[in-house]
Amino acid sequence: MTFTLLATPLRRAFAAALTMALGLAGCGGLPGSTGSVPGQLSSATAQASGAAPRPSNAGTPREYKQDAARHIYARNGNRIYAGKLPPLLYAIGTLSVSLDANGRVTGMNWMRAPKHAPEVIAEIERTVLSAAPYPAASRIGKLTWTDTWLWDKSGHFQLDTLTEGQLSQFQDPR
Repeated sequence: MTFTLLATPLRRAFAAALTMALGLAGCGGLPGSTGSVPGQLSSATAQASGAAPRPSNAGTPREYKQDAARHIYARNGNRIYAGKLPPLLYAIGTLSVSLDANGRVTGMNWMRAPKHAPEVIAEIERTVLSAAPYPAASRIGKLTWTDTWLWDKSGHFQLDTLTEGQLSQFQDPR
């Protein structure tokens, strides 16, 4: 009695299904590499940016985080939520952004992606890319800074680094 792998119709069907599944799995690409920089989850791209900002005088990545947040606020003034955020937010995401010594984005890493709101992921990534170049970290060189994005359903946001806080309960509009 000799055994051949594809001797029965059931084995042939299984082999065909396995081949198709493996082929389709290969079409998915690498997780987290859909965008223009490593770690990006969306296909968001940067729009034209302004001139390079003044270099940062920060001596540590923690100090640089303030400069990066102020830079994003300066480039997105009309999108910043004014005042204390409401008690319930639409999305919260924590993103690490890697920069080279000249303030160009070289990578992103979502520590906590708001996967229930893929449009927010794309908008945060677009905002990060469009704000480049960031202040050059002349005393540090290349670095990674992490911030938490607090996103309201209106599409306005605050960064945790510069947040004005959050209301503990809903305010009566009267």
